[in-house]
Amino acid sequence: MSSRVVVAMSGGVDSSVAAALLKERGHDVVGIFMRTGASVETERREKTCCSALDALDAQNVADRLDIPFYALDFEHDFARIEDYFADEYMAGRTPNPCAMCNIWLKFGKLWAHGKSVGADFVATGHYARIQHDAAGRPRVARAVDREKDQSYVLFGLTPAILPRVLLPIGDYTKDQIRSLARQRGLPVHDKADSQDICFVPDHDYLRFVRERRPDAQGRSGDIVDEQGAPLAQHSGVEGFTIGQRRGLGVAVGEPRYVVKIEPLSRTVTIGPKSALLSAGLESSRMNWQVEPPSEAPIACLAQIRARHKAVPATVLPIDGARAHVRFDTPQPAVAPGQIVTLYEDDLVLGGGWIDQAISTPREQALEAAPCLD
Repeated sequence: MSSRVVVAMSGGVDSSVAAALLKERGHDVVGIFMRTGASVETERREKTCCSALDALDAQNVADRLDIPFYALDFEHDFARIEDYFADEYMAGRTPNPCAMCNIWLKFGKLWAHGKSVGADFVATGHYARIQHDAAGRPRVARAVDREKDQSYVLFGLTPAILPRVLLPIGDYTKDQIRSLARQRGLPVHDKADSQDICFVPDHDYLRFVRERRPDAQGRSGDIVDEQGAPLAQHSGVEGFTIGQRRGLGVAVGEPRYVVKIEPLSRTVTIGPKSALLSAGLESSRMNWQVEPPSEAPIACLAQIRARHKAVPATVLPIDGARAHVRFDTPQPAVAPGQIVTLYEDDLVLGGGWIDQAISTPREQALEAAPCLD
C-alpha cells in the first residue's frame, strides 16, 4: 500500500513540482491550500501568494496531476502570525513570520489535519533536504541550490516530526524545477516567485503594523548617538530595525545605522558601521534536531538571517531552552527577534530566537569594521 502524503500547495511552481514528484514516486498525494485571508486579490499581481487566484492555480495543478485537493480555512490561525508580526515590531524586535508559519501552520496545523485523514507524511516546496546523520537521525539539510536554500527557517522542525517530513525539491536547482514543471505541462511553470511576507504585498510593513495596532501609535521618542546625546525625534520604535540606515531622518555627515532599540524608553540609538558588530548572541526557545547537548561548548556554523552566510561559531547551551553563541569573528546587525540557526556542515543542529546581541570590545570592533564593506 502506498503512503499518503499531504502537500502544502500554494499555487506556486515549487509546491506544484513537489506534488508532481511525490505522485511519480508512488505516493498517494493530497493537495492542501491554506486559506489564510492574508490576500484577497481578484486581479493577478506578480510576487503574491495566498489569494483566491493562487488557490485557483493550485486547484488547476491538482487537476492536471489528478490528485485530491482541498482548501482549508486557516484564517483564524494565521491571524496569530499577523499579531505576532505587529507585536514584535512594537516591542523593538525584528520578527520572522516565515519561521512562525512553518512552526505553527505548515508543520503544525497542516500536519494535524494530515494525521486526521490518515496521512503518513507532510510535504512542502521548501528548498531544503531531509538527510540522516551518522547516528541515523533525520535532520534538515541545506538544499543543492544554495541561492534558494531555506533550511534556515526550518530550524523549528522537531525530532518528533522530522521522520514524517518530505522535502522533494531540495535536490534540484530553481531552473531545474521550472524545467520539470514545463515538461509536465504544469500551468504555473513560469509563475513569478512569491514575496516573503505574504500579508504585506506592498512592502509597507510600518503601515501594516500601525493599522494592526492603532492604539499604540503616537509613541514618539528620541534618536540618540552612542553617548546618549539627542539627535532627532522619531514617531515610534516600530519604524526601526537593527542595522537600518535609510529613513533615519538624521544627517551627521557620515553614514549612521540603528544599533540599539529600547522600547520602554522609546530610544533609538544610532552609530557608525563598527558599532553594528557583535561578538555573539543569547538565544532562547531553542529547538535541537539532535540530542539536546550538555553544558559543553560545541563548534558549529551560525546563520543569523536569511541572507547571512553561516560563520564559524561556538554554541554553549545554558539549559534545554537557552544558549550562548560566540562567533569566531564579530558579525554585523544581530537583531533581537530574528532566529539563529546552527549547522554541522550542511546539517541543521538546531536553532532558536535571538534575545540580545553580545557586545564586541571597541578595539576589536574597529579592527573588524573594514570587513563590513
